[in-house]
Amino acid sequence: VQLQASGGGSVQAGDSLRLSCAASGGTFGSYAMGWFRQAPGKDREFVAAVGWSGGNTKYADSVKGRFTISRDNAKNTVTLQTNSLKAEDTALYYCARYATPLPASINRISSWGQGTLVTVSS
Repeated sequence: VQLQASGGGSVQAGDSLRLSCAASGGTFGSYAMGWFRQAPGKDREFVAAVGWSGGNTKYADSVKGRFTISRDNAKNTVTLQTNSLKAEDTALYYCARYATPLPASINRISSWGQGTLVTVSS
């Protein structure tokens, strides 16, 4: 499956961005999907994930209450709504497909998309 992420940009602290990921060329609706991010000089970290049916959402503690993940299996898309952005949210955001129907550890990721850059100025 190919994953194409979009929606990144440069914003001010407190603003919102809606990141989207479109899947093509493979099975989408049977697998969990996730968003990860990597800031300069740091390891890639988990942000959010959603199960195959749209339930079983999980979030990193750092984004709980500010970010919302959702999916549309009819359109083969997964979305990350990011609100109340902070400077520490600045990173390259990646969407990913798990090899499992429910969110699991990062080693169960089967496909990665290219990143979309989010830059938050304080």
